[in-house]
Amino acid sequence: MSKSISKICNFGEHLMIDGYNGDPKKLNDKKLVLKCLNELPAKVGMKKLGQSKVYRAYDNGKKDPGGWSGFVIIAESHISIHTFPARRFVSIDIYTCKNGLKKDFIIKYFKNFFKLKTMEINFIKRGKKYPKFNLL
Repeated sequence: MSKSISKICNFGEHLMIDGYNGDPKKLNDKKLVLKCLNELPAKVGMKKLGQSKVYRAYDNGKKDPGGWSGFVIIAESHISIHTFPARRFVSIDIYTCKNGLKKDFIIKYFKNFFKLKTMEINFIKRGKKYPKFNLL
């Protein structure tokens, strides 16, 4: 079994940040969200595959009071940011197929960027049974 599924590695890493009590002006600034998506990949050794996009998300009349949703596709996967200025909340995902994500740098970056008072951090290793070699 030269190319056995038992020869596995970790596919990637997923950092999820939920930020609370942020600066509502910064959370409601489309240009700031775009700046973050444009500059963060290079700061953490990732390569953008295309232009960052930010869209206005409108109040849905339920729990979502609206804000900005932004994405950048990177060679290693993606980064997304969803702001909710009226709730002073932001939800951020950084998913990469690279290992060794600069978690502490990224957490500090977003804390300072949006002036977050508190944060919930979740980090998981993805694809724990990802084959090390092609199976075909």
